Amino acid sequence: MERTPEPGSAKSAAAKGAALAREKLAQAKSDAARRGQLPRREPRRRAAGPRRDFGDPQLFGRAIADLLSDRGWEQPVAVGGVFGRWHEIVGSDLAAHTRPETFADGEVVVVADSTAWATQVRLLARTLVRRLNEELGDGTVQRVKVRGPQNGPRPSGGLRVTGSRGPGDTYG
Repeated sequence: MERTPEPGSAKSAAAKGAALAREKLAQAKSDAARRGQLPRREPRRRAAGPRRDFGDPQLFGRAIADLLSDRGWEQPVAVGGVFGRWHEIVGSDLAAHTRPETFADGEVVVVADSTAWATQVRLLARTLVRRLNEELGDGTVQRVKVRGPQNGPRPSGGLRVTGSRGPGDTYG
């Protein structure tokens, strides 16, 4: 035979608290049903597989991705990857005569080994921007700046003009 708790006892307060909690829960469920937000019938599913604690080992690729994300290095690493695969992205002919030098503020600086190849890259700039954005993400590269050779052909002969800067006068 079950005894009812005496009024004013700790058991009585706990029973009242539990009854009040059940009543409030039933009220919240009925309010949710009225709004069309029915509670779930099935329990929430957890991710498949064992849970990983903070100190547990993890896959190397996942650890690197987390490190890059935490430090904000995703874009510089992606740009470095594109620079490393330049010959695959632009083709072997163009890559034999050009190289990417820098990337900053949406601008890629490409250095060509001759003025003819510099002109060729300038003509292909739109295509190059589109191709680089396919690799890096849309809108990452906005323009391509092309630099020609820094040193022109060495002039033959012994004549020099005093105060000239050498081949930089014509090829700078």
